[in-house]
Amino acid sequence: MTADRPGPPDPLEAAGAEDFVRSLARLRQWAGEPSLSRLRSLGGQTVASDGAVVDALPKSTTSHVLRQTDKLPRWEFVRAFVTACLRSCDFPAELIPGELERWRAVRTALAEPPPPSVAPEPVAELLETAAPAAELPETVDRPGQDHAVELLVRRVVREEDRARKGLLGGYTIAPVSFEVYADSTRSNDLHAIGRFFDGLRPRRLLVVGESGAGKTMLAIELVLQLLESPPAGGRPGQPLTVPVRVNAARWTLGRPFEPWLAEQLVQDFGLAVKDAERVVRDRRVLPVVDGLDELDSEPSTGSPRRAIGLLAELNRYSDLSGRRPGAVVVTCRADRHAELREAGAGLDDATRIHLQNLTTEQIGTYLRARWPDGHPCAGHRDGIHAALSGPAGKAVRIALATPWRLLLTVTAVESGADPAELLRADPDADPHEGADRIGRRLLEAYVPAATGLTPRTAHSTPYQPGQVRAWLVHLAAHLRWQAARTAEADRPPPGLTAIDIVPHLLWPIGGRRRVRALHCVCCVILAVIAMLAFWTGSAVDSPGDLRGGLPPDRLLTLALMAGWVSIATSLSLSPWPAAAGGRANVPRGVRMTSGALGALTGVPVGVLGGLAGLVLTGGAIFGPVFAVGAGGIGGLALGAVIGLTAAGRRGAERMTVSEAVRAEPVTLLGFGLCGALTGLAPLRLAHAGPVPLAAGGAGAFLLAFALGVAFTIATGGWSKDAELAHPREALHRNATIGLAFGLTGGVAAFLVFVMNQDVVESLVCALIGGVTFGLAFGAIAWTRTMIGLVVAAKRGLLPLRLWTFLDWACEARLLRVSGATYQFRHRELQDFLTPSGRTD
Repeated sequence: MTADRPGPPDPLEAAGAEDFVRSLARLRQWAGEPSLSRLRSLGGQTVASDGAVVDALPKSTTSHVLRQTDKLPRWEFVRAFVTACLRSCDFPAELIPGELERWRAVRTALAEPPPPSVAPEPVAELLETAAPAAELPETVDRPGQDHAVELLVRRVVREEDRARKGLLGGYTIAPVSFEVYADSTRSNDLHAIGRFFDGLRPRRLLVVGESGAGKTMLAIELVLQLLESPPAGGRPGQPLTVPVRVNAARWTLGRPFEPWLAEQLVQDFGLAVKDAERVVRDRRVLPVVDGLDELDSEPSTGSPRRAIGLLAELNRYSDLSGRRPGAVVVTCRADRHAELREAGAGLDDATRIHLQNLTTEQIGTYLRARWPDGHPCAGHRDGIHAALSGPAGKAVRIALATPWRLLLTVTAVESGADPAELLRADPDADPHEGADRIGRRLLEAYVPAATGLTPRTAHSTPYQPGQVRAWLVHLAAHLRWQAARTAEADRPPPGLTAIDIVPHLLWPIGGRRRVRALHCVCCVILAVIAMLAFWTGSAVDSPGDLRGGLPPDRLLTLALMAGWVSIATSLSLSPWPAAAGGRANVPRGVRMTSGALGALTGVPVGVLGGLAGLVLTGGAIFGPVFAVGAGGIGGLALGAVIGLTAAGRRGAERMTVSEAVRAEPVTLLGFGLCGALTGLAPLRLAHAGPVPLAAGGAGAFLLAFALGVAFTIATGGWSKDAELAHPREALHRNATIGLAFGLTGGVAAFLVFVMNQDVVESLVCALIGGVTFGLAFGAIAWTRTMIGLVVAAKRGLLPLRLWTFLDWACEARLLRVSGATYQFRHRELQDFLTPSGRTD
């Protein structure tokens, strides 16, 4: 701390909980806006109520406390937060205890006995976000309660709150205003968008603005305000309508709007298919369609066909009666809206508002809020004001007329850039040309500035701006390739859009043909190893036996092995392996209980299977004790794994058996073939006749097929306890489920191997066969992605630790998380980084 720098903010000015929390936010600003990760590392650790050692300042907790201004934070949090902020700006260590005493005294004075508890309103209860997702209490049943709607409310609030933080990088919003088309007297502030929309009749709104004007932020604020205000809870006698922001870029031409909207509720918020269809049909959802302009490619090569098609669908979207237009909100960039109007397309019966450019006064208000007196960058406010009012002021005002450009400017300045250099323009040149040059300069400075402001942890090698830019360029080029593929496909896979970075769809960056060929070769090798491990472990045949001819039982075994290798190979050739499955954020106690119940259910089933094998083999290979013991162990293992993967699914989506068979017919056939192989081995060892051989093989096939169906049902969809999506969750689950497939099959194989081998050799063969089986047959999307990532890293296109980089890029505000995908922080940044020319 320098001698001329003012001291930290004084908490004595706080008159209540709201002022106290704002003082904490000002302290963070005074300290130079340290990132949440840095605060977590400087805040140290504490002991939780259960005795576990945890971080004193988890990122989610810090973010939530600074937003929740109506509640006084716990002293333990205040102490860790103040200490971390002071340490972050090199405040003298000997003065920190005195500062802590000031904050403690103020908090103690503000603390009051809690008021008598009042039963919360339904929506207020759903909006409670203080507890982590896994610790949320079960909702109490109420008359007329719709669990699907309440689940949707909770998840929408969580997702939009996270999206808001990702866009702002804090809590300071530029004072955006909007004007109603053809009524310039009705100018409103962003904070009034909820009340404005609720007063519309019909409730149809078209939001138009320039690139970076804040359309997405307005959509997020609208959703949150509608959920926080009484009208969102439903008027007397009317059900709750949930505003849901959906990405227009994910709509495909010719797709009816209502089924597509229901599909988004399933994919992004985890509703059951039938529940999603019902709430859409009953108009319990207010669709907020964000990014109409992102449907068609840029630059425009003709009329925006996809945007016109979506508008046509929205114009057919009616209310519940079918006689009036349905409530909907659409955001669109101004130039694309002009193209649509020229083509005669529009949103019928909608009120149109236009986001206004920021004025010089609004820019000054934002800068004072972001850089209050005492902030290290407060002195630069005058420099930016001088540029705005100088000889080239018109060009500067045009360049900084949107919140996005203003954010670029403050980020560059906070990293050490000179605002006079950033905002210089020729006063004699055309103001719009000067503004374009300033814009390119700001975009050019953004990646180095964000990289410098967000260093990696002390134990990691810092990213270099050149590295970061190169990796982002390749991601942007891949998004352009995705956009071209989407335009060519009738039903592209979910997430294959011009803006979504989906982990399991990134493998083509390494080279589409190259990666698919390597995946196929790798899968064939793994499948052959799995079959060789089974052949060796079962010890029914030896290499010398093959020279003695192929009797029917031996031919059947080899045919089943070859058939399974062929199925695994065909799965590896899939153009887009899917990494589906819910977000398994399930409490450990619930998961263990479900696993125990699965094990208890599996034991009697396994015993019955063992006894059936005893009957078919005539007791020639094993006796009753082995049949009961091995069958019980196998059933216990299989039931436990199915129970663990199905944990937390009470009340959530459940696939039917027919749906599971239609979804994965080839995979289930592979399960059946492996079951038949496992069942044939002991029968062949017992030299069973054709009838027992056929009956045993068919029974094992059906049992394995049924287990495959159970796995598909158990691992599909969402967990009821999951609240926040993460883009990598589906990919991680794909690997976990694949290994679960393999290892549970390995348990069954081990019980067969040990009949004819020693324990060690049986265990080795079962382990090798199970792992290779899982990678080749279950974790197809994960294997394809890992191969693509290694190839891309080898070619220098992406970092090998891509997931770490993507998370860091979100923290650095270069990327953001949107639902279950990553996206660039702004489309203008993505377009700026997209290389010219074609990409492979």
